[in-house]
Amino acid sequence: MQIYNKHTPVFVAGTGVISAIGNNVPACLYALEHEQAGIGEISYLSTLHRQQIPVAEVKLNNKELSLLSGLPAGISRTALLSMIAAREAIDNAAIENLSALRTGLISANTVGGMDKSEQFFIDFLADHTKGKLRDIVYHECASATKLVADQLGIRSYVTTISTACSSSANAIMYGARLIKHGMLDVVIAGGADAMTKFTLNGFNTLMILDNEYCKPFDEDRKGLNLGEGAGYVVLVSEKVAGSLKSDIYCKLSGYCNKNDAYHQTASSPDGKGSYLAMNGAIENSGLTPSDIDYINLHGTGTQNNDLAEGTAIKRLFEPRYPKMSSTKSFTGHTLGASGGIEAVFSSLSAKYGLIYPNLRFKTQMKELPFIPETAFSKNEPVRHVLSNSFGFGGNCSSLIFSKIS
Repeated sequence: MQIYNKHTPVFVAGTGVISAIGNNVPACLYALEHEQAGIGEISYLSTLHRQQIPVAEVKLNNKELSLLSGLPAGISRTALLSMIAAREAIDNAAIENLSALRTGLISANTVGGMDKSEQFFIDFLADHTKGKLRDIVYHECASATKLVADQLGIRSYVTTISTACSSSANAIMYGARLIKHGMLDVVIAGGADAMTKFTLNGFNTLMILDNEYCKPFDEDRKGLNLGEGAGYVVLVSEKVAGSLKSDIYCKLSGYCNKNDAYHQTASSPDGKGSYLAMNGAIENSGLTPSDIDYINLHGTGTQNNDLAEGTAIKRLFEPRYPKMSSTKSFTGHTLGASGGIEAVFSSLSAKYGLIYPNLRFKTQMKELPFIPETAFSKNEPVRHVLSNSFGFGGNCSSLIFSKIS
């Protein structure tokens, strides 16, 4: 086993995604370029909030997801979404003899099979002799990961991470560390989350949902729109990268996780956790703040989160600010999947020089000296992309994706 070296390179060889704006990477990229948001009325989740709270649902029911994934329609929506995106990432990487390599799956989520459990308890609470017990078998978060790993034939290493909205970013970070330590050759890393009543009701109770389409980093922002989906990147060692026939997307050049432990559901007003995560990722990569060309903002659209993240950006980057935007204005906030989905978007940004628009932005925040980008552009001189994922409990993570020279 090799000795850990932080300078050992880790590369992104494949990407896969499903979200409210598309069922695969090309479809999502088309929506990003043509400013087609996936937010709308609730169609699939059975809830009293239909026609009241907009969300960003994947535009397929469970039977349709089952056909795409190859998994039974009766299992959790989280597992179905996870399977579709993970398989796309693996196919996209086109690694020959994958079964001969030490391959791991590190998948994140926050709701597990809660959607099926909610269905069970409707009948069970009305009559304790009713309710389908198979609906609660896969309740825990790790079950979705195991179902996908078994279907993909991945056995070298399988684990689940659940750290709120930073979950997928932490999964990617952990995967990179396993490769750097010489423990794995390939890691499919990212995460998935499906819409559930518990999530919708919980965020509504916190009074941080927007009854209109969200507008991150706008002075008049009112809250976030919840979303669902899955996103994965295939991380590979330098040796595996050198054996591939297809082009590598980019290098995962830096990462960092910090926790400001300020509050259960709120970011510290001074953005301490956000600052520490971003600064730590930049230091880990050997770069300086001036090297960052684009930031995929966490950018949920809430008063607290956007101000905290913006304050940290001001502290770290002043006076030269990179271009930045929040793609949650397209996909909604996909919670445990957000870091994975945005890692895919960031990898595409690094490879093709893409800058994504921050939809519906109109008015600059009075506390900040910068504004997000409002138009899609390509072939930009993007060398290093910083992707932020900041979760409840102060769990803050930042990843840096760098163009291959």
